[in-house]
Amino acid sequence: MKSNHALRLLAEVTAYQWGMVTSAQAGVLGITRLDISRLTQAGHLKRLAHGVYMDAGAPGDQFEDLRVAWLSTDPKMMGAERIKDRANGVVVAGASAGRLHGIGDLWAGRHEFVYPKRRQSQRAEIRYRQRVLEPRDVTLVEGLPAMTMERTIADLVEDLGDLSLAADALRDAWLKRVVDLARLRDLLSPLAERHGFNKGDGTALLNRLREIAGIDLDTVAHRVAANASLGSRVAADYISNLSKADLDRLVMMPEMQKAIRSIRESIAAMPRAGHYEQFADASAAMEFIRANLIKTEDLYRLTGKMFELITNADVIRELSRAWGKSLRDSVGLDPETLAAIRGAQRALADA
Repeated sequence: MKSNHALRLLAEVTAYQWGMVTSAQAGVLGITRLDISRLTQAGHLKRLAHGVYMDAGAPGDQFEDLRVAWLSTDPKMMGAERIKDRANGVVVAGASAGRLHGIGDLWAGRHEFVYPKRRQSQRAEIRYRQRVLEPRDVTLVEGLPAMTMERTIADLVEDLGDLSLAADALRDAWLKRVVDLARLRDLLSPLAERHGFNKGDGTALLNRLREIAGIDLDTVAHRVAANASLGSRVAADYISNLSKADLDRLVMMPEMQKAIRSIRESIAAMPRAGHYEQFADASAAMEFIRANLIKTEDLYRLTGKMFELITNADVIRELSRAWGKSLRDSVGLDPETLAAIRGAQRALADA
């Protein structure tokens, strides 16, 4: 076959396969191995691996080796056809899927694939595992059929058995997008018992992974609370959704009563400590709030939720630094009132 004609035929394939074509696909088009060899010698094609070639003008990328491996797993079938029924074909899995998604830090030196039926490879760089996947657990990543992030994390737990490595992938996935925790829990349920949890308890295994990854609720809440600016914004946002009935119940909580007593004791101690000026500012600010602002629903909710969050003196001092800004953002105080509140902040912080 003439080179120009062969190149035109190959272009119809390479245009949809990252510039790549297999010798088996070329054969379907009537292009012989001898034609491929001549095109390679002429510089029109470059050989990437046994039976896989690339248009010399096509750009490569970091996943070129994985694409080559995937094409070679079914060299005769066109990639576009394989993708149509991707859940029943060869799917990128495990560490290779993690690499595609950009989660985890795993590279085993070989390409991981799963297939619904038992399959083996004599090539050391390719590993097959038998897995039947639901269509919802397979997606396209960089043009390749791969396990979803959730299925990838569960696959790492199953295949590696090292929760810390899977937790790293979970943390990275968490930072990239919203993780479907319900689906991940279901995928982890069959693996719970082997990791020391009750049979089918995917929730417990998921919680353990989140703890290791540092994205469990307690850890996240601690980090948010430790950031004065972020913590105050989250608190103010939450406060706006509380009703008066919610706050009435909160006032009766022992923790709330303890917080209120702590604040009163701190303010009462200011004159004894010689902070007369700060005490005057604090008193003026508290009186202004009581007389003018506590009647508004927004500030009422804001004040109540702040008391719910404040359960010890250390938290009082931390949150007091953001108190003025939280009030300003929530109810738009005038500069004079803000100045009085800042005085109260300083007095509380020095208590």
